[in-house]
Amino acid sequence: MKRISSSYSYKGISHSCSAIRAYSSCHINDKFISVKGKLGFNSKIEKVKCLDEAVTLFHQMVIMKPLPSVPVFCKLFNTILNMKHYSAVVSLFREMRKLGIPINAFILNIVINSYCLMHRADCAFSVLPIYLKNGIPFSVVTFSTLLRGIFAENKVKDAVELFKKLVRENICEPNEVTYAIVMNGLSKRGHTQKTFSLLRLMEQGNTKPDRCIYNIVIDAFCKDGNLDVAINLLDEMKRKGIPPNIVTYSSLIDGLCKLGQWENVRILFSDMVSLKIYPDVRTFTTMIDGLCKEGKVEDAEEVMRHMTDKGVEPDIITYSAIMDGYCLRGQLDRARRVFDFMIDKSIKPNIICYSILINRYCKKKKLVEAMQLFHEISQKGSKPNVVTYTTILQGLFEVGRIGDAKEFFCEMLSTGPVPDLYTHCTLLNGYFKYGLVEEAMSLFHKLERKRENTNIIFYNIIISGLCKNGKLDKARAIFEKLFLIGFLPNTRTYNTMIKGFCLEGLFDEAKDMLRRMENNGCLSDNFTYNVFVQGFLSCSKISEMKTFMKEMTGRGFSFDATTAELLVNVIGESPCILDMIPELHAENKK
Repeated sequence: MKRISSSYSYKGISHSCSAIRAYSSCHINDKFISVKGKLGFNSKIEKVKCLDEAVTLFHQMVIMKPLPSVPVFCKLFNTILNMKHYSAVVSLFREMRKLGIPINAFILNIVINSYCLMHRADCAFSVLPIYLKNGIPFSVVTFSTLLRGIFAENKVKDAVELFKKLVRENICEPNEVTYAIVMNGLSKRGHTQKTFSLLRLMEQGNTKPDRCIYNIVIDAFCKDGNLDVAINLLDEMKRKGIPPNIVTYSSLIDGLCKLGQWENVRILFSDMVSLKIYPDVRTFTTMIDGLCKEGKVEDAEEVMRHMTDKGVEPDIITYSAIMDGYCLRGQLDRARRVFDFMIDKSIKPNIICYSILINRYCKKKKLVEAMQLFHEISQKGSKPNVVTYTTILQGLFEVGRIGDAKEFFCEMLSTGPVPDLYTHCTLLNGYFKYGLVEEAMSLFHKLERKRENTNIIFYNIIISGLCKNGKLDKARAIFEKLFLIGFLPNTRTYNTMIKGFCLEGLFDEAKDMLRRMENNGCLSDNFTYNVFVQGFLSCSKISEMKTFMKEMTGRGFSFDATTAELLVNVIGESPCILDMIPELHAENKK
């Protein structure tokens, strides 16, 4: 297969190599433009500022006699693509076809790319027969774009099948970018071993792995916490003469920070400097964030001072990490000082900075301060996002301001972002907490009609809320319904039902639910057994409690605080219970 034309270029790999983007457009050089009368259109295309101008220019071009050359149309389509008017590219292409205007591989690739960027890879495949009909050979660019589009729609299996077909049937030989797209798509979705296998496959073919390919695999192993393999791959790169770069080291440092391996981080920093690779703001921020998550905020600030001494200025992400570190330690005042310091340095806080503080204010039940910051977001020219709204909503329910919570949610519906599933779950939890069962169920039925907005977590909240409000029959009906609508109950779902039955003294039903739970592959846990013991204690069913205690101990489970407190209270009222439970009696004599 021929190498792809130099008139294509691939846009850069992102700094973290976590989002490989194959070429987003085909760049048409002036050398393709016919000198005879076409340079005028070329100049006009370069001056296009909006879609209307581009469409007007297209209609001027199609009535020219003779027509502008195909590369001129390519350049116009590429301009529209870069303006992100993907549907316009498709529409004009169809018009071009109806008019019988000649096409080439460049235009077809632009159309395929447009479909993929619209998340319509199925439509992109419909362009392939046009290649065959016009005798235009497929190129590696065509299939690289399709693969990227399929991964963007999370159709991993389809993408892998297409890649295998390309190789198996020798349709085209994948190049470095094709491999990068496939390996990045796999690694981002947790298929680290498959990504590694592709690296080894590349070594056996004509296309050898380069630094970017290694970076993708190293980053995948780092995210999995498998740092030994990642470091071995770093050594392998060096042995093969493939120099690591800042991306390589940033991935490794991030992985080591998450595991708290600070000595190894120090060694890697020294290794970087010896290779004349100097940490950038992202590398330093990775360290700072790791230290903050471990509560070592003072050490993080020391790293930040070292960072500025080396001439690397902290950015908004760096300051956000420090703020979050203080918030995690409950030092809200210090987090606020960092926020104000950032403003003094003319760094405009983003929605993440605001959300960090708002979340902590809500946790501390300081709703006045949280609301002040919330309103400040709009005053500063930004917009609160769905996370910010949901945080405030949760805070209002926590302090019992139910009316304000309802009003705030209505405001979100009218002027804010579209609520997501987490927002609705927060609302449902609030309703159930304060006994507003009818309102909760009304919202439940409304959301249930939109099946794409539900999952098992959503149903767990409904079942739990109904059980806590004494609506066990309704909870049971919804539980049984899960099997009909394709949602499999998880351990929490079963535990919720078991607790509901135990609270009502329906132990036969609870035991039956336990059997169903284990038959369906959900393992009982510490919570399951504690719920049973609490139920038996509440109903003074000591002999049954003894049976469950033995089984509980045999499985390595233990009493939680609630069970222990309940047991102490029961024994306090009836000390003779100790004699009925030999295990406890023996323990008491030690």
